[in-house]
Amino acid sequence: MTLVFGSVLAIVALVLKPKQDAEVLLEKQNFILKAALGESFLSAMSDKEVTALYNETVKTVVVKADGEEATTEEASVNIFKEYKKPKDVRDLPVYKVYDKDDVTKIKAYVFPVYGKGLWDFIWGYVAIDADLETVNGLVLDHKGETPGLGARITEQGVQDRFAGKKIFNLDGELDPPHFQKGEGNDYESAHQVDGLSGATITAKGVNNMLDNYLAMYKSFIKGEQK
Repeated sequence: MTLVFGSVLAIVALVLKPKQDAEVLLEKQNFILKAALGESFLSAMSDKEVTALYNETVKTVVVKADGEEATTEEASVNIFKEYKKPKDVRDLPVYKVYDKDDVTKIKAYVFPVYGKGLWDFIWGYVAIDADLETVNGLVLDHKGETPGLGARITEQGVQDRFAGKKIFNLDGELDPPHFQKGEGNDYESAHQVDGLSGATITAKGVNNMLDNYLAMYKSFIKGEQK
């Protein structure tokens, strides 16, 4: 009996896998385009339209921390598995989002990020404008942050706080925007973001995640700026 049920479950899993893979891919496409173009731009689009726009406007490359291009195909890169590797050997995908009305013009560079929150892993995509200095948008997700507190990183209003902030300071040094302690402040600084009341550890996790990953992408970014 155990063998029969085990075989049935294996067959069901095998049948469902293509659908699950398609859903994961669609979610990634949504996140990347949302980070680069904004929630309102995608809100009225169907799944097919999102995929068509992604295929039309997004080009990918995989790089290493030294800025050199890797031979790895983007589709085979698993960010969670790469997160477990030493930083200098990780495969780092870059998503170049082009203007749909002028596919020779880059609108944004999107970088996936991964880290730890209070209870479990957090991740997301940060979109940097074509100037490679200004944050276009940030999409965040999590596995187990506290509802109403750390889980608020998925709220559009929270993510929008990063838009327009800068990733380099006036000396040209990497200085990603950070959640500040407390909430309800209107920071004019290009590197300070209103925090999350009651979710300090999750906010620090987001800050560390942005620091760590943008540091790994720094050589690529500097190379693109030349």
